[in-house]
Amino acid sequence: MKKLLFMAAMASVLVACNGGFGGGLDQDRERDSLRNVIDQKDNEINDLMGTFNEIQQGFDLINAAEGRVNMMSEGAENNGASENIRENMQFIQETLDENRRKIDELQNKLKSSTINSSKLKEAINNLTQQLNEKNAEIEKLRAQLAEKDQQIAELGSTVTTLKDENTQVKQQRDETVQIARNQDAQLNTAWYVYGTKKELKEQGILSKGEVLQGNYNKSYFTQIDIRKVNVIPLQSKSATVLTTHPNGSYTLLKDSKGEYTLRITDATKFWSVSKYLVVRVR
Repeated sequence: MKKLLFMAAMASVLVACNGGFGGGLDQDRERDSLRNVIDQKDNEINDLMGTFNEIQQGFDLINAAEGRVNMMSEGAENNGASENIRENMQFIQETLDENRRKIDELQNKLKSSTINSSKLKEAINNLTQQLNEKNAEIEKLRAQLAEKDQQIAELGSTVTTLKDENTQVKQQRDETVQIARNQDAQLNTAWYVYGTKKELKEQGILSKGEVLQGNYNKSYFTQIDIRKVNVIPLQSKSATVLTTHPNGSYTLLKDSKGEYTLRITDATKFWSVSKYLVVRVR
């Protein structure tokens, strides 16, 4: 519409310039002089029209870039969208600045030309108004993008916080599981040893007829998981259990070689009094 108004203004100027041809211009000299005036005005009009078209093309490019920004801002969280938005907004600002420069140039051209048209001035004023409106529109868009960036940043911060909290929860859960495993392992860990009376005394396990008195050698014991071990070969034809374990929770039986094997029949009951088993063999 603004372009049509400008073209209408151009047409009115042309009509005004050509209106001087009539029956009174009979002399060739006068005709040539008038033709020079008309040619000058044509050149000025073409120059003004060219600049006007450049300005209008600039607005078209701004509108297209603005449309791309609005579309990309809907998916600004995607990789690459933010960079494309930034580039388009920079292009819009540069084009707005260029249009402002060309409008100033258009006004200066009109002032220095031989054309005096109120319609042309009105058309240029309309361009200035269009530029100001578009500039306000872009400022509003820039504010919306800034708000969206803030929302994305806050969302990112929330996600990071949730990830940290999830990591802490997982770490606490893993620690709890490990503690439970350690406690479970401790509850189900026992130690046994078998040896001659002399050997047991030497290791401090047997002293004055009592078991596990004094500084005995703990490394001499074999550690076991009571859930997995219920048979202990003693490799001896003589075996006596020295530690206290409930009757009925185990048996001492000889194998085909006549050597004793201790078989635990009720692990919970067997280890309920002591987690240490000491067997004297010969």
